[in-house]
Amino acid sequence: MANTLTVQGADGAYPMVIQPGALNKELPQFVIERGFTRTVVVTNTTLAPLYGDALAGRLPGGHLIVLPDGEEFKTLATVETIYTRLLEASADRSTLIVALGGGVIGDMAGFAAATFMRGVALVQAPTSLLAMVDSSIGGKVGVDLPQGKNLVGAFKDPLAVFADTSTLTTLPDVELRCGLAEALKNAIIGDPPLLDHLLARGIEPAEEVIGRAATVKVDIVGEDRLEHGPRAFLNLGHTFGHAIEKVSSYEWKHGQAVAVGIVAAARLSDLHGLCSPELPGMIERVAEASKLPTRCPGLDPADLWDAMQHDKKWHDGAARFILLEGIGKPIIVKDVTRDEVISVIDRLTIDD
Repeated sequence: MANTLTVQGADGAYPMVIQPGALNKELPQFVIERGFTRTVVVTNTTLAPLYGDALAGRLPGGHLIVLPDGEEFKTLATVETIYTRLLEASADRSTLIVALGGGVIGDMAGFAAATFMRGVALVQAPTSLLAMVDSSIGGKVGVDLPQGKNLVGAFKDPLAVFADTSTLTTLPDVELRCGLAEALKNAIIGDPPLLDHLLARGIEPAEEVIGRAATVKVDIVGEDRLEHGPRAFLNLGHTFGHAIEKVSSYEWKHGQAVAVGIVAAARLSDLHGLCSPELPGMIERVAEASKLPTRCPGLDPADLWDAMQHDKKWHDGAARFILLEGIGKPIIVKDVTRDEVISVIDRLTIDD
């Protein structure tokens, strides 16, 4: 089953192809038809032997850059390594970069494409469920700083996104669950019936679920590409989640942290009287049914609050949270106090 979405970028629309085998046929055909003669595939040590070597061999002038695998390597130092290896490969402004991997590779390779020689062409080839439903869409790219996630970055639209769903067969179960967290988030903010589907059937059929979850983001990005308004809704759970990742020194994976963050956002919504008192419990049950965590025991609430101070969603030193008036009804709330946040986190750091 194939599914093609149209994403609105800064300079026009680009396709997102959701198709088993897209790395073998659709992506190489697209590159050849666009007339590229030099292509650099950026991937990691896990994916290079699985897909990277073969993909580079199918692309005109194909060259492979292999990076270490893990969020801890999503740094400016690693991007500098990409620059060096691009120069070693004689890359120039006519070179195409293909980001082959999950969210970390997509962010780093995308940031390199946005900044190398003031910008070269990019294609996103997400191989994780999380990247397929979320991070490969919408043009956000960047790296982490010691103080927090994604604090250095840019907007860089790809020429296309090719989500080869056959790569999900080699994805560890924990990574599938992490992607499911982002799919749940998109369902909560923009496709309530998808929640019922995920509970009943999980991610099957993959092309349909990915297409529906991705459509939520595509529609929001089309309305607000630069996050001046409703695109912020896609950050539901992320202020809490990014703090959990940082305080745990990234022992917590992104999707796991976001799952707890969504639960925290629901509880904070209830505390503000925005939603039905039943909503937090319902969201917890959905997360648990998806085998996602709903608590972050052992982490210090004060440390988590301190980590939030560097969140990009802070404005003029004031906290901004994406909360819920109900399923399908996200809202931006600015009048959130430290005591309120600490009281929510305090209950989630106890393993009950």
